[in-house]
Amino acid sequence: MDPHLLRTYVTVARLASFSEAARALGYTQSAVSQHIAALENDLGVPLLGRRPVVPTPAGERLLEHAGSLLLRIEAARADLTRFTEAPRKELTLAASPLALRPRTLAALPATGVTVRVLPRDTVPAAVATGEADLGLVDGLAAPSDPLRLPDVAPLTAVRVSEEPLAVLLPDGHPLARRDGLRLADLADARWLDAPDSGFPLDRLRAAHGGPAGQGFRTALRHEGTDVRTLTGLAAAGHGLTLLPASAAHGIPGAVAVPLTSPRLVHRTELLHTRTEPDGPAAELARRLPA
Repeated sequence: MDPHLLRTYVTVARLASFSEAARALGYTQSAVSQHIAALENDLGVPLLGRRPVVPTPAGERLLEHAGSLLLRIEAARADLTRFTEAPRKELTLAASPLALRPRTLAALPATGVTVRVLPRDTVPAAVATGEADLGLVDGLAAPSDPLRLPDVAPLTAVRVSEEPLAVLLPDGHPLARRDGLRLADLADARWLDAPDSGFPLDRLRAAHGGPAGQGFRTALRHEGTDVRTLTGLAAAGHGLTLLPASAAHGIPGAVAVPLTSPRLVHRTELLHTRTEPDGPAAELARRLPA
């Protein structure tokens, strides 16, 4: 399967237009049509309806594979390029919002650093494809357990830190004076759905172990990577949120109550390719791991 043809197909399917795909890819519309015909001929099935331009059932199935296939190819190209590149003098760090804790920020070199704050699930891909030299990714885990990361490429993950979790609620909330809270006691509460700046609610449902799709109702959805907006929404009473303890304390108008059950921690890991980091990336990698 030719990756160039596959990339053209994904673009046509995403834009639902041969002409728009041609403009996006810098091809003629005739070339785009030839690419799609060649891919359909190679696979032996029609992939796109023409009027309207929508994927066939076989085309939908191919889209399920296409993203990971193209990402793997891009990651392989980036990985091999590293064998011929000169040592880098600057550092690009991709990080999920809650991975940027004070200790992490203090370890950064004084100059020559670009920090890109990305949604949690996109950090591994940024490292794999060479968009970032290193990645910092976080998540919920049992103590000493590694994070479950997307399988985008062979990456090395090194533990940086683990810390307790706390529920952030307004200081006038009925549960604000508790010494600790169990997740099971909060399944019927109203929560902030903040998959990029906090933790996805489906992860809390899984940790709670209740019926699939039940509990942890969304009171308000926050789309973005700004943790301060998330904590401000919680303090204003728009819903509860779960945070690493160091990020939950000291929020004006809010109280952080430790999570006592289940036994979960906020874990942060450093990601790099199998090629050992060099230059500023190597220095940061030495400073960070616990």
